[in-house]
Amino acid sequence: MKIFLLFLLTLSLYANSKEDLLNLYKNEKYENACNFGLANLKDNRRDEEFVSIYALSCLESDHINRLAIPITILKFSPEARANSAYFSVILMQKRLLYHALLDGYDLSSLNLPTTNFILSTVFDLYAEQAKNTKNDFYIFTDKNDNRISYKLYLEKHNKLNKIIIEKFYDKKLIQQHMYW
Repeated sequence: MKIFLLFLLTLSLYANSKEDLLNLYKNEKYENACNFGLANLKDNRRDEEFVSIYALSCLESDHINRLAIPITILKFSPEARANSAYFSVILMQKRLLYHALLDGYDLSSLNLPTTNFILSTVFDLYAEQAKNTKNDFYIFTDKNDNRISYKLYLEKHNKLNKIIIEKFYDKKLIQQHMYW
C-alpha cells in the first residue's frame, strides 16, 4: 500500500509540475517558467511536452543557451523533432552572429534555415546587409513593415560581451533582447 501511495504522490507531483510550467508560460511569465523548468527538468526529461514548454519559455526570456539540453532530448515524436530543429536554428544563429560581431566572420555566404523569432530576423538582415563592414552598431529595417527597425550592437564587458537587439516601432523602443 505504501508503494502505491508513493507512486500516486510522485505521479501527482509530475502532473503538477507540468501544469505549473504551462500556467507560467500561458501567463507570459517566461523567466519564471524557464527557471521552474530548469529546476524540474531532471524529473520531467522524458515528457517532451514539458521539455518543449520549458525550452519555449527560455527562448522567450532570452536564455537561448539553455536550449542545448532540450535540443538533445526532443527526438521521440515528429513534433518534438520539429521543436528541436527550430531551437537548433536559433541557437546556431546566435552563435554565428556572436562570432561575426566579435571576430568579423562573414555570414553572407551562408544559406541557413530561418525562423520568425527576432534573433533570426536580425541574423538574416545582418547576413544580407553587413557584408565586410565593422560598425559599432547596425540599424536594419524590417522587410515586412518599414515602421519596424532593429538596432544590433555588442555591449562590452570585461569577460563576456553581449549581443543586444533593440526593436523599434516608429522609432520608439518596444523591445530589448540580450544574448551571450
